[in-house]
Amino acid sequence: MDLLEHQAQELFAKHGVPVSRNHVATTPDEAYAAAAEIGGRVVVKAQVKTGGRGKAGGVRLADGPDAACEVAAAILGMDIKGHTVHKVLVTEASEIVDEYYASFLLDRSNRAFLALVSAEGGVDIERVAAEKADALVRLQVDPAGGLDRDSALRLAADAGLPEDLHGDVAEILLRLWDVFRKEDATLVEINPLARLADGTVRALDGKVTLDDSARFRQPGHSQFVDVSATDPLEVRAAEKHLNYVKLDGEVGVIGNGAGLVMSTLDVVAYAGEQYGGVKPANFLDIGGGASAEVMANGLEIILGDPDVRSVLVNVFGGITACDAVANGIVRAVELLTSRGETISKPLVVRLDGNNAAEGRRILAEAALDGVRTEDTMDGAARLAAELAGKGA
Repeated sequence: MDLLEHQAQELFAKHGVPVSRNHVATTPDEAYAAAAEIGGRVVVKAQVKTGGRGKAGGVRLADGPDAACEVAAAILGMDIKGHTVHKVLVTEASEIVDEYYASFLLDRSNRAFLALVSAEGGVDIERVAAEKADALVRLQVDPAGGLDRDSALRLAADAGLPEDLHGDVAEILLRLWDVFRKEDATLVEINPLARLADGTVRALDGKVTLDDSARFRQPGHSQFVDVSATDPLEVRAAEKHLNYVKLDGEVGVIGNGAGLVMSTLDVVAYAGEQYGGVKPANFLDIGGGASAEVMANGLEIILGDPDVRSVLVNVFGGITACDAVANGIVRAVELLTSRGETISKPLVVRLDGNNAAEGRRILAEAALDGVRTEDTMDGAARLAAELAGKGA
């Protein structure tokens, strides 16, 4: 989960990383109040999960509360690379002397963590890495041992930061490491880490990506979910604990197992080329259980998507046999009907694996309206794509 800047700054402050005074505003009046409380010049920054805010006009200086109100009114509602601005961060303006860069990230290829520090901050770090590789110092951090003060001091020195700042920067790196480790992050980044005119060093911007797989031990992270920037169907699916991702297509897809679902998306897309370019509408993995309630919840989410014209249920029976899955589909339809949900879109079911023949028999005897079965994944994908094409 990528955080907005103000959320990253909140985590930084929690772990002692020095940040500027700031307040979040969702209206021009709130921006006025925030600027009045901070006093002096402020910076009003669009809060969206994308780069290039400054070039798009989403980061502006304001000389006081009136100007902050005016600037916020211009930024709120702005579209930045497809992201609508719903809130701004009003932060005190700083007199910057130098800008640096610091980050920790997950180095998957080496099964370790990687620290990155550069004396060239405030710019696109990817460009620095490509054009001036020596300007970006790297250090692998052992997950078990972590970052110690000597290593932090060495990073500051090797990056060419001013000697009189080595101690301050090392302390910030240690606290940034705490953010990375204690919050189960896969990325924490300060750009720029700025030296100010008063001699202090402060994180003026921040980026944090949290590991969604660690949410079970980080219940506080639920507050960072940005519902306004998330597809409503994905929000509803998350509430039902479904592994769902909305896609731009017309065939709803349900499968058991991420690999099977990914394969199904490819097969549907290929089959859809024959029927006007029909594509999969979602990724939905219901896992190995495929209980009636889980199936019902999955169907409810997919059928609630106005873009969906047909639904493909592709299940390979393993530990959970296909007859249990078929009974789950029958009960799921009954559950949806009892909830007042009308299944008005055709449903194609492909069952294979353990007890597949019995599963197909159960569905045939149930004679559910709009439900059809196919023996193969290719055949099921073709039928679902054809039905979706006819529904256009």
